[in-house]
Amino acid sequence: LLMGFLMQVGHEPLPPTVGRNVLGRKVLYLPGFFTYARHIVEVDGKRGLFRGLTPRLISSTLSTVTRGSVKKAFPLEDMEHVSNKDDVKTSLRKVVKETSHEMMMQCVSRVVSHPLHVISMRCMVQFVGREVKYSGVFSAIGRIFKEEGILGFFVGLVPHILGDVIFLWCCNLVAHFINTYAVDDNFSQASVIRSYTKFVMGIAVSMLTYPFLLVGDLMAVNNCGLRAGLPPYAPAFTSWIHCWRYLSAQGQLFRGSSLLFRRAPIPAASFPID
Repeated sequence: LLMGFLMQVGHEPLPPTVGRNVLGRKVLYLPGFFTYARHIVEVDGKRGLFRGLTPRLISSTLSTVTRGSVKKAFPLEDMEHVSNKDDVKTSLRKVVKETSHEMMMQCVSRVVSHPLHVISMRCMVQFVGREVKYSGVFSAIGRIFKEEGILGFFVGLVPHILGDVIFLWCCNLVAHFINTYAVDDNFSQASVIRSYTKFVMGIAVSMLTYPFLLVGDLMAVNNCGLRAGLPPYAPAFTSWIHCWRYLSAQGQLFRGSSLLFRRAPIPAASFPID
């Protein structure tokens, strides 16, 4: 959890190492998950690996409880699963109905759990500047409210919700069309393939929507008084769109998406590799 977020904010305390790609060419690789973890333990001890864990667990619990409550309050009446016997129009209508209901639950749970997500991000990113500004859930709530008001709990919410919505619709619709038009009913393993289509599409679509997650997480810590959210680590972004454009210009929209084989960014190419 901590390593992934520190990679997202671009905190690279260890120098890149020389390696070779699949073509045998020399390239620079940033430290992977395990090397990064060892560094955190050396600096902070094993407890350092669990920075921000408490608010993160509370956030996940709130999200799960909220989804269940919304599902009970707004049940999807006459729930009908897509059947092979449905015509194209009927099956598509069912998918749209199910996805719309799922989107509503996801958006509400995201709004409810986001304040604790913000606190979790800020607790973790204090590792960069060795700060202790956010030392507990309740003190963090009071500090954010005092310094930023109620809106401070929802910084980065918009890109997160956009990413959730795009993920749900792309995943469900693409999986539906693949199962409908690409999987032959005469194939003996058709039902098995259909059961895994949505899972596989989820992995693929999550990579496409990763920039929304990255931007949302960076906005949660940007310009909040912590070192990692201020220059030279990052500009004081005026909006999440500003953040997106900055990362795009730097070619960093997928920063932190990989935990193991991490190629060093172009500026790091100044390191000698021969």
